Amino acid sequence: MEPFKQEKEIAILAGIDTGEYDLEHSMEELRQLTKTAGAEPVAIFTQVRQSPDPATYVGGGKLEEIKEYAQQSEATLLIFDGELSGTQLRNISDETGLRAIDRTNLILDIFAGRATSSEGKLQVELAQQKYRLPQLVGAGTALSRLGGGIGTRGPGETQLETDRRHIRRRIQSLERQLAEMEKQRGLRRKRRKKMGVPVIALVGYTNAGKSTLLNRLTGADSYVQDQLFATLDPTAREMRLPDGQKAVVIDTVGLIERLPHNLVEAFHSTLETAAEADVILEVCDYTSPYCREELQVTSGVLDELGCGGIPKITVFNKIDRLSEEMGSIPGDLRHAYISALTGKGVEALCKQIAGVLSESVAEINLMIPYSAGNLAGAVRSEGRVTAEEYTPDGIRLTATVPRRTIHRYRAYMVDETGKVEV
Repeated sequence: MEPFKQEKEIAILAGIDTGEYDLEHSMEELRQLTKTAGAEPVAIFTQVRQSPDPATYVGGGKLEEIKEYAQQSEATLLIFDGELSGTQLRNISDETGLRAIDRTNLILDIFAGRATSSEGKLQVELAQQKYRLPQLVGAGTALSRLGGGIGTRGPGETQLETDRRHIRRRIQSLERQLAEMEKQRGLRRKRRKKMGVPVIALVGYTNAGKSTLLNRLTGADSYVQDQLFATLDPTAREMRLPDGQKAVVIDTVGLIERLPHNLVEAFHSTLETAAEADVILEVCDYTSPYCREELQVTSGVLDELGCGGIPKITVFNKIDRLSEEMGSIPGDLRHAYISALTGKGVEALCKQIAGVLSESVAEINLMIPYSAGNLAGAVRSEGRVTAEEYTPDGIRLTATVPRRTIHRYRAYMVDETGKVEV
């Protein structure tokens, strides 16, 4: 007997042009999201409107046109490039006889399939529950048609048939569990700060190559795939900078234009890594025709997180795919052009990171008595020792350490002659 093979769902994509954003870019993203979710997009329908139709989103005439095409193409799924209300879902489903989902539901479905950690799964479920709660009003039976397929995966799918009170209780439970996990993450962040290990956060559009860059910088083996949201859970790895200093590199969840609010909210604690980083690497796919727009999305999220005062390097990735030199994108004082895949430009980027971090470090001279020898180990771990001498009075060190940790060594600081500094 041959193994069962699940056929891809045939999807029709629909969107409206209200002038609020670049519809062509958004529909291309929706097409990529659809393929990432495992469906095959066969047609795109668009409509110029001042606002979504309150009953069918695209209007009765356009919906009839979509229905006729669906019957000819054997499409099984309608995906709309916007958020649908419960009433719109019910009306579209009743009119076409097909299952309909919106952009938010599609992204949630992808996230549900990609989350691997306990926290990631809880965050996705929380976003799903918050998304579904308002849709219960007016949806009728539309939301209870589970069946299977895109838009029905992941934790919490059975909650479609529960009442609003049950969903609210589940939301409260999820929020409590995530709050406890956030406490644990906070303790780890404090421990890193106490040790003085600088943090480098990778932030950028999904599929910009952040995971590939993480692997290149740290020698890690994070999952890499040429698709949207290939990795969802944050990954932290240690790297050694050219000047010998240790640093922690953290890969954050990929961004996308008009990322659903509930997802931004659910993953806020994960994205907050960027707000506490010493350096932010804003990674962008240099070959993307929407490179500027994607940088604006990333910068907007960083601003929301309060990252304005953190040193940032804009990293234009995938230069190995270029057939000719492309002009630089002005407006950023710190930028680098690299190929995380081949390693081109990465060495220069590492030197640039070290240079940025050096602005927040200082060189100190220490005379550490043997009774406090553990401090010498701390200096070696969190900084860079340039001179070391064992004397009858103790260990004399010259080292470069983060400025934020100098207070730990102040009692043992001496000048170049060995006199205690005042």
